[in-house]
Amino acid sequence: MIVDLLSYARLEHETFAARSVSASAVLQHALENLRAEIKRTGAQVTSDPLPTVGGNPMRLTQLFQNLIGNALKFCRLETPCVHVSAARVEAGWEFSVRDNRIGIDDTNLDKIFKPFQRLHSQEVFPGTGLGLAICRTIVERHGGRIWVESEKGRGTVFRFLLPAG
Repeated sequence: MIVDLLSYARLEHETFAARSVSASAVLQHALENLRAEIKRTGAQVTSDPLPTVGGNPMRLTQLFQNLIGNALKFCRLETPCVHVSAARVEAGWEFSVRDNRIGIDDTNLDKIFKPFQRLHSQEVFPGTGLGLAICRTIVERHGGRIWVESEKGRGTVFRFLLPAG
């Protein structure tokens, strides 16, 4: 909890020196950080070729790590499947992280990006309730926005928009 709180607090005041960053490279780094959890769950994580964007590589790695880590945590009994892709849109690059997780009820979609907003008890799914708030702050600090599409019991797609690099 303390590590997440410090990370969240630092984001508000951190200076982002944007540089060209390969989204494929930061995704690979995030997957290396999640290697043990991917192995434990037997997850299948795939991706399309990803673009180069302007940003902070450490924070973009953290963004992918949090989103994919959540997909591994909030999965059904079947093997977690996660797919990462990006599409060029007028405002920049729209990334998506799609999974086969438990899904989120429509009434909770707006609150999941707020700090400490947990949808499940600590006993059911452990965590700090800060992961998605950190994701939102990272994306916003990069000049983008993040949103979610989900259907309870059918999976979730986290989407975020980053300006072209």
